[in-house]
Amino acid sequence: MRYILIILILLISKIVSAELFKPNPGLLPEDVISIQLVALQNNNIPYKDAGIEQTWEFAHPINRKFTGPLPKFISMMNTSAYSMMLNHFNHNIIFIQQNEIQSLFFIEMIDNNGNKVGFQWIVEKVQSEDKYNNCWMTTGVSLPMDISNSA
Repeated sequence: MRYILIILILLISKIVSAELFKPNPGLLPEDVISIQLVALQNNNIPYKDAGIEQTWEFAHPINRKFTGPLPKFISMMNTSAYSMMLNHFNHNIIFIQQNEIQSLFFIEMIDNNGNKVGFQWIVEKVQSEDKYNNCWMTTGVSLPMDISNSA
C-alpha cells in the first residue's frame, strides 16, 4: 500500500511540477528506488529525459564520479544496456537484504516491448558530512538479465 501511495504522489507531482525530488534522510531505500523507477517509467514527463535527471538526483556521490556528469549519464541510459528502463511498462521491487549502510534489491521489469528483465539495484547510506549525509542513494545497478524464459 505504501508503494502505491508513493507512486501516485510521484506521478501527480511529476505532471504538475517540473521540480525534482531530492535525497533526504527520511526516505527509505525502497522509496529511493521507487522514485527512480517511476521517473524512468515516465521518462519524458514533464520534459525530455526528466526521468533520467530524477534518477541522477539519487545517484550516490561515489557513483556520480563514474557515471557523470549528467549529460554522460543521459547518454549511458540511452545505450542498449539500459534503454529498456526508459518508458518501461511495469516493474516489481524485491527486497533481498539490508544492513545499516547498504540495501540490495532485485528489480523485475517488463519493458515497453514486453520483454521481462531483471536488475540488481544497490543503495547505500551516504556517510559523509556533505548535503547528502544519511541519505540513501544508488551506488550500483547491474546490467540487465533476461528473465523472460525463467521458470
